[in-house]
Amino acid sequence: MPTANRTSTTEMEVTSIRLERTLKDNLKALSGNRGYQALIRDILWNYVQQKSGDYRPQFSKADIRSTIEAVARKDESCVLTGKLIQENDTMFLGLTIYGDLVPISKAGLTAKSKDLISNKESVVR
Repeated sequence: MPTANRTSTTEMEVTSIRLERTLKDNLKALSGNRGYQALIRDILWNYVQQKSGDYRPQFSKADIRSTIEAVARKDESCVLTGKLIQENDTMFLGLTIYGDLVPISKAGLTAKSKDLISNKESVVR
């Protein structure tokens, strides 16, 4: 979860939150040099984006470990090309290196890098 351009900490509001000691310790261990507060902000921003409908995952072909053929039960957007996968179209579910299952169009698997979404286009903030 890379941190995108965000508000400087001097412009942020101080908020108190109670966390279990083991949760805080685990967050610190996962955050590395970045700090657990930045990790928590990233997690919260991702949650807000997912719930608001603005979420657009950022994945590349290198992030896809395996694929499973599937049928879209509703309109989806290919995470590699950004193109529409219509309801009832054949598509793939890609298992990412992060453990996510993401929609991929047939064309997305064979697309050349110039046809894929660049990270700059897919950042939503």
